[in-house]
Amino acid sequence: MWRFLIFLVVVGLVAAGLVFADYKGTIEKPLAFNDTQRSFNIKKGWSSKRVGNELQKIGVIDKPHWFYLYARLSEKGVGIKSGEYNITGNPTVPELIDVFVAGQTIQYSGNIIEGSTFKQIRARLAQNTDLVQTMDGMSNDEIMSAIGLDGQHPEGMFFSDTYQFPKNTTDIDFLKRANKLLQSVLEEEWEQRQEGLPLKTPYEALVLASIVEKETAEPSERPLIAGVFMSRLRIKMRLQTDPTVIYGMGDSYDGNIRRRDLRTDTPYNTYTRGGLPPTPIAMVGREAIRAVMQPEATSALYFVARHDGSGTHQFSETIEQHNAAVRKYQLKR
Repeated sequence: MWRFLIFLVVVGLVAAGLVFADYKGTIEKPLAFNDTQRSFNIKKGWSSKRVGNELQKIGVIDKPHWFYLYARLSEKGVGIKSGEYNITGNPTVPELIDVFVAGQTIQYSGNIIEGSTFKQIRARLAQNTDLVQTMDGMSNDEIMSAIGLDGQHPEGMFFSDTYQFPKNTTDIDFLKRANKLLQSVLEEEWEQRQEGLPLKTPYEALVLASIVEKETAEPSERPLIAGVFMSRLRIKMRLQTDPTVIYGMGDSYDGNIRRRDLRTDTPYNTYTRGGLPPTPIAMVGREAIRAVMQPEATSALYFVARHDGSGTHQFSETIEQHNAAVRKYQLKR
């Protein structure tokens, strides 16, 4: 009996040793990927067991149970991130799982251009084939609700920047990220704003930043143009800025702004109404926001585009100087 028991123990130890050796040999052996196998997509909700089974299906590993066991024993399995991976080299199972845990996925790109409207952003995102399209047929209000901004106007609420994102990112996810970054930048710049600005809230600063963004393509002019608008707000002078009028015209704008357009009242016509328009008129970047928070001190109340190819403006302190600049740079055209 004792000999038999000893025999069973020896057999058990040998078997355990063989199993352990097989386990160690499997997870420590470099995996051989061919070019087709190197592109591997982990979908949301996949467990480490599912990942191992999928790797077996494409022929990368032949013992997925050891993949799963290592993922569980190392406690790394719960950290595997979804996305599209491009596997390089010949990693071992632990090295491959580290790649999945680090989320080293293939990144795609999309951007929000400074000065673009929400209508233009929707069109641009709809053309991005790397995003999962979910907004088709949704109204602006429905989109804002899906983002978590129920009841808010979409204009100006998404930060102008270039964004990298992994596979399976939805257009809504993209906008959520752009809004979160906008709120972060806006809060940061608001905390560092000059004292005494005629602005009550960060949102008012965002509205004015969108006007500055549309008024000039020359970055160095932004603080000065912001300074002109600050001076106008302080003395209760109307902003009288064409980009707000154009925004208020909507689809009726044909590329030309006429005298009658300046006289036609809309909530965005800063020739007929005092103060700021009710919402931003475009998307903005950090430079426009900072220009509003840190405007250049100026005695100028007027400016007009030079139209000389420089993209700059002529600034004036008096209406007489401004009218002369208009005659020089505008009427001669």
